[in-house]
Amino acid sequence: MRYKIRQMSNQRKGSPVTPSITRLNPPTMPDSTGLGYSQISIVEAGRVAYVSGQVAVPPDGGAVPTGLADQARLAAANARAALDALGAGPEDIAILRCFMTDLGPDTLATAYPAVLELFAGAAPCVTGVGVAALAGEDLKIELELTVRLPG
Repeated sequence: MRYKIRQMSNQRKGSPVTPSITRLNPPTMPDSTGLGYSQISIVEAGRVAYVSGQVAVPPDGGAVPTGLADQARLAAANARAALDALGAGPEDIAILRCFMTDLGPDTLATAYPAVLELFAGAAPCVTGVGVAALAGEDLKIELELTVRLPG
């Protein structure tokens, strides 16, 4: 059986390159490579961080944007800030779960570009979940990450 395999490595200055996450898209499953994610991520043993759902609340506690695209960009920026705090990058994301209050083809097309920008080509596993509500009544999207810590 042939698989599309993509290995992501955490290359740090002065350290050997070792694959930490291997991405698979088996031919027996839908090909998700064109959508920017992988069907399977195999994570090498190491430390793992679970990042709470990131929503469109600015770090200064300001107002939540009203539009879905703006909320997606801010939630992705908050997720990126979490990666930075961990000393991790998009290539270290094993899976991202995207919770949306109105999940459908049109809303996904509006929100997903911000998620793809967060990935920067890393193509982790993605799960989209439609929900009745999020923690705040104005919130439309929440991004939760499982991250393999580098090093």
